[in-house]
Amino acid sequence: MGLLYESTDVMGWGIWIFVLFALMAFNEFSRTTKWGGISLFLILPIILTIFVWPTTAAPGNEYGTGTWFNWVKTYSALAGCLGFMAIRYYPSIAKKKWVLWFPPGILALNILEACIRDFQVYMYGAWDGAYIDNLWVMSGPWNIMNGIAGLLNIIAICGWVGIKISNDKSKDMIWPDMIWPWIIAYDLWNFAYVYNCISDHSFYAGFALLLACTIPSFFIKKGAWLQHRAHTLALWIMFIMTIPSFADRLAPVPSTHDPRAFFIVSLVSLLTNIALVAYQFYRIRKLKLNPLKDEIYVDTKAYKEIMEDNGLSA
Repeated sequence: MGLLYESTDVMGWGIWIFVLFALMAFNEFSRTTKWGGISLFLILPIILTIFVWPTTAAPGNEYGTGTWFNWVKTYSALAGCLGFMAIRYYPSIAKKKWVLWFPPGILALNILEACIRDFQVYMYGAWDGAYIDNLWVMSGPWNIMNGIAGLLNIIAICGWVGIKISNDKSKDMIWPDMIWPWIIAYDLWNFAYVYNCISDHSFYAGFALLLACTIPSFFIKKGAWLQHRAHTLALWIMFIMTIPSFADRLAPVPSTHDPRAFFIVSLVSLLTNIALVAYQFYRIRKLKLNPLKDEIYVDTKAYKEIMEDNGLSA
């Protein structure tokens, strides 16, 4: 498959498509029903934490799921899902202004965790590639480039003061100011992170997983990207923590381990996030906005479409 991955067959693509649509389907189930969200993000993780993950995600296991990062990422994603459900379903909570700091806070924390991991991979000094904690990684300047891109992506988080709850049955958490430029910049950064740090899993954990939240954000429920992302990320990590052999043994699609691929994806990530931050600061200065108190993209077509699709008023 070119520069990024080794070739795969029709069966491999079929599995990839199944993963993509399964994530989207379970996201819809958890998004549109309160009991579905509670079942998937509270009851199921408790059962898995007690009876399954101590074995399948034990430290030092052969699939690399026992690292600090996997465990932290699992529970931070679940915390996001549960926190967003509290905001969505309990109006008294959503009305408190300080609560609106939780969505950008948990998002920034998740990005920061990945930045730290990118920097950690660089510090391994595995310049020719090596298996560390049973995961193949290759250290290089791409780790620094993409770590910086992630920090820029955090800086560009904006407009959380405008988070609202949709006026429909699903009561989605809508973030109108989180429009397509930020989403695309995040996707490119996150794909580069996954490619850098869990390269041989990135066909699913990067490519499929990012599309599973981006497609709904543009075509199913606009403005709910962060909610889609939290749900699909939590679902994927719980799956991998439970069946760690999936990406390595059951349906492997390894990366090419080509240094050019690492460099290119991280360079695209860095340049895109530099452009995003530059454009955002340009708007802030031009419109004389306070990024801690104001929404940045209120006058854009994308923002207005999100508001209209969710029956919201400014």
